[in-house]
Amino acid sequence: MQQGMRDRNGQQVQGLREALERLRERRRELREQGQFDGEFAEIAAELADIIDEERLAIDQDEQRAQESGDERRAEIARDAAARRRMQLDALPDTLSQRIESLGHHDFQSPDAQRRFEQLVERLRQQLLDQHVQQVSSAVENMTPEQMARMKDMMAALTTMLERRERGEDPQFEQFMKEFGEFFPENPQTLDELLELMARRMAAARALYNSMSPEQRAQMQALSDQLLEDVDFRWQIDQLGERLQAAFPNLGWNDDAGLEGDTPMPFGEALRAAQDLHDLDELERFLRSASSPAALREVDIDKVRQLLGDVTAESIDHLARLTDTLREAGLIDQREGRTELTPRALRAVGKNALNDLFGRLERDTLGQHRIERTGSGHERAHETKAYEYGDPFHLDLQQTLRNALRRQGGGLPLRLSPEDFEIDQTEHMTKSSTVLMVDLSLSMPMRDNFLPAKKVAVALHSLISSRYPRDYLGIVGFSETARELRPEQLPEVSWDFVYGTNMQHGLVLARRMLARQTGTKQIIMITDGEPTAHIEDDGEVFFQYPPAHSTVEVTLREVVRCTRDDIRINTFMLDATGALRSFIEQLTRINHGRAFFTTPETLGEYVLVDFLDHKRTISTRGAGRRAG
Repeated sequence: MQQGMRDRNGQQVQGLREALERLRERRRELREQGQFDGEFAEIAAELADIIDEERLAIDQDEQRAQESGDERRAEIARDAAARRRMQLDALPDTLSQRIESLGHHDFQSPDAQRRFEQLVERLRQQLLDQHVQQVSSAVENMTPEQMARMKDMMAALTTMLERRERGEDPQFEQFMKEFGEFFPENPQTLDELLELMARRMAAARALYNSMSPEQRAQMQALSDQLLEDVDFRWQIDQLGERLQAAFPNLGWNDDAGLEGDTPMPFGEALRAAQDLHDLDELERFLRSASSPAALREVDIDKVRQLLGDVTAESIDHLARLTDTLREAGLIDQREGRTELTPRALRAVGKNALNDLFGRLERDTLGQHRIERTGSGHERAHETKAYEYGDPFHLDLQQTLRNALRRQGGGLPLRLSPEDFEIDQTEHMTKSSTVLMVDLSLSMPMRDNFLPAKKVAVALHSLISSRYPRDYLGIVGFSETARELRPEQLPEVSWDFVYGTNMQHGLVLARRMLARQTGTKQIIMITDGEPTAHIEDDGEVFFQYPPAHSTVEVTLREVVRCTRDDIRINTFMLDATGALRSFIEQLTRINHGRAFFTTPETLGEYVLVDFLDHKRTISTRGAGRRAG
């Protein structure tokens, strides 16, 4: 689910890590497209050009009057030019106030006046669209007729909400039938409609939040100045407050985060802000998804729109993985929780085992049998003539063949003791092992945890499939230790605590082995020296660097294991000088072995050592029997 996989057709399916990386790339692309500044820069530049055109017209009119030779006309022209220049020189700095002042200006240039009126009308339309687009994505450059329809829609929406608040049928279907053209997303319920509108309003709020206080003040001043329909603006503001109360977790106080250099129109910036908002929400969801089934809640069409077809198809494939696993008999749903079946546990173990064994030479594997037969219970798949004292494991087919061969055919078939053929059995030896796995926080921090967990799964699979009479116990240890069942292994994780309590782990391992027979050993995988132990009052003592008392009680437990004829073989990952020193003391006391290994070779070391151990005790068993 995290790393991806190849499906049955050999097609690569993205994992969540790759999907999240694509998401982060898309977020960067959107943020670098441009930035919304209320389109002020473009409007201010056009307004400055209009003012320059007006100044040029004033200069030209004054010059023509002077050149006419009519002194009276020239004087009137000078006075009018002076007055107009004074008006232009006195224009305020803020855009809204400049537009208001120019609205009272006596233009000399008809073209400048026409351009100014067109700019004001365009700005009025843009401000109106900004309000409308907070509610609907279906309307741009709104006409008076559309404006009337929009106001009717807002009134109907308010009525619908009031009906639901009174516990009545809100009549959502009737509303959509009448005003559905405003919502091309086609929401199916009132809640979907409200969430859709809330997301648009939250994205618009994020745009405003990304503006400077001066820009926001200009936006408000322009709206107050140019938008005459106060009632419509009030309706939208009231709806926004209502939706924010109903959907408080949509990031109403976020910043849009648009960082590009190119100014973006409001509609384009709003779409970018909505996409950024949706990407943030999708990222939170994907990071928290703990199983493929959780991915069913993802809107695949939205993922396709945001991240493309490949990522959308991959997430859809992962979402359907739960059904695939259930149909294959690999998972069950118990009390609302997904659990692996015994079949799945065997499959996981087999895969881990095959992966680790795949790196080893074939002749290293060996078999769990010795080169002689004995009185064990395991069939050797060979037969022999029965001798007095042999276990009477009769091979009926071979016995009947012997009788037919001796008798020469014909019925009835009469058996004789010399016809008896029995199965040979292997001489089997039993060993008992406890695997101690370090679950302290340092293991994942150094990327040691997953290799250790994989070894545990593989070792369990090896013993349960090839050596079923052997015993394997598992102990996880960090601040304290606990026994783990094999079925817990696929889901076991590290502990978010500090402390490596080998002493408690050895105590549990020794108690578990005390109930077993055969050769006994402890395999310990760790990346740190002992830093915690259980005190006499039952409390946990932790200190780093390790306290002398912790080392002492841990070695005391090693002595007890040695006295009980339990060998301790230690596999050290990222061994420091302090860890090496401690393990050397441990091996001197216990006469076990120590291996300095890496996460990449850990599995090979453990499995090869385990098989060598099995061959050793098998040979000893054969020698004792032969003697």
